[in-house]
Amino acid sequence: MNKILNAKHWQIFLFLFGIPFLIHITMMSLMISSTFQTENPDPVIFLSYFKFLPILLIVIMAIYFGWFWSVGVKLQEKLPSNVNMKIKNFKIFVLIPFIYMILFSLVMVYAFSTIPDQQDSRTSFAMFRYIAAIIPIHLFSMFCIFYCVYFTAKTIKSVELQREALFNDYIGEFFMIWFFPIGVWILQPRINTIMKSEFNKESHSDVVDKELI
Repeated sequence: MNKILNAKHWQIFLFLFGIPFLIHITMMSLMISSTFQTENPDPVIFLSYFKFLPILLIVIMAIYFGWFWSVGVKLQEKLPSNVNMKIKNFKIFVLIPFIYMILFSLVMVYAFSTIPDQQDSRTSFAMFRYIAAIIPIHLFSMFCIFYCVYFTAKTIKSVELQREALFNDYIGEFFMIWFFPIGVWILQPRINTIMKSEFNKESHSDVVDKELI
């Protein structure tokens, strides 16, 4: 967790958005070039390239939710003793969308790898029913992500203020996390500063002990 919290903003941006973007552009270029190499391009070959995208998505989600977990869990050590946040709920709400995205990505890998066999109407109808079934799970995962954004934003601001932050205090952090490609350039340096700071429960108890002596 410390590696993520101490990482520079450009490093997180590079692994979450820079490298995936270059891989995506490369794949699109390969698909387009393979399409123009033949007079009658096979759409199955074109779609087969997409089976690599879910694997890329798993890596991105691992870093993204790893950032949530690191900030939400590790920074609890920096909170004053009178601020208690529902860390168990946060851990559950982080894991649910992460597991969902992994399972969804694996299913997509299987679907793209079996495209030639999915030509009959029965298979198409089965895929439609599957998509309809995951909609409620997808919506709940979106709620979990929304909660993670709220919890992480509140944690960051509560550590900085050294008191329980109100929504008016961390509304800016909330939107910076929601628009993460932009917000990471502002939030991550602040998290680096927090990690170098010494305000935490242990340091507070040491100060009290020194004053008593």
